[in-house]
Amino acid sequence: MKNILLCRRTLASIANSTTSSSSIAIFWDLDNKPPNSIPPYDAAVRLKLAAASFGTLKFAVAYANAHAFRHVPAPIRAQRQDRRTLDRLENAGVYTPSEPYVCRVCGRNFYNHTKFINHFKQLHEREQGKRLRRLESAKGSKRVMLAAKLSMKMEKYRRAERDVLFPKVGYGLADELRRAGVLVRTVDDRPEAADRAIREHMVDTMDKRRVGCLMLVSDDAGFAGVLREARMRCLKTVVVGDEGDGVLKRCADAAFSWKEVSSGKARKEASSVVEKWRDRELLNRLEWRYRPEETEEVECGDLEEGLSDGDDEDGGDIGLHCQVETP
Repeated sequence: MKNILLCRRTLASIANSTTSSSSIAIFWDLDNKPPNSIPPYDAAVRLKLAAASFGTLKFAVAYANAHAFRHVPAPIRAQRQDRRTLDRLENAGVYTPSEPYVCRVCGRNFYNHTKFINHFKQLHEREQGKRLRRLESAKGSKRVMLAAKLSMKMEKYRRAERDVLFPKVGYGLADELRRAGVLVRTVDDRPEAADRAIREHMVDTMDKRRVGCLMLVSDDAGFAGVLREARMRCLKTVVVGDEGDGVLKRCADAAFSWKEVSSGKARKEASSVVEKWRDRELLNRLEWRYRPEETEEVECGDLEEGLSDGDDEDGGDIGLHCQVETP
């Protein structure tokens, strides 16, 4: 019985080690590398798809201070300014859109964006507030039944709200990343607070052997030490950044730019990178290494006593092979 339990534990440990070696985790430094070129949700989804090409995605976590979630990038500010300019032209009757603005909640069409926004706020935003207040006042089983009843309407409103209303603070970075399945963690507004939190999380992941590959999204050279430690522990490392030949890319096993991740090029090249890693591991296993402590020394005199005839069954001579110790 003990042997059976021992075998089961051994097989379980082998399975866990195999699973961890083929899994990957994403660590995203939002203070250093926010998604400015593409929307946050699209950036997170494409990043997760690229990481999943290297192995099973264990988790994706992003660190930043509160300022990163309040800040609005320049491209987003330019888009909002263009939208305000079009609204003024529409209100003055100078510009008329070729296609109407369709309300994704009730289906009504509007040819004036300002009227469309007022309709959404005065009708659908108020209805959403009433639903939330009803949920807050309900308790127990009534709350569960009411939440199930209003879930479709509330989800429909949330989807439409993302495209219609501007966030009151920032540009919805944290909410969009959470919607894409990324763990968002806010750190203190102190210098290098996010970097320290990411390093500690990466070291803790390496200590627990949860994954076999680490993907770091940053251009900060301060993570070079963590990447070197990961390679010393036989973990694969992938860096996503915009610096052409930065310090992190020289320390990592593979490196891609944001443009390659967003265009899907990193996802296509991941298979060839993984094949190279497997070939390298196979060559390392097949490489011969001399281990003197495992070599059995046999004296020539003992062989002569055991082979008194000196001939084998076919009548041939048997050569005596002795290990010669070199000074």
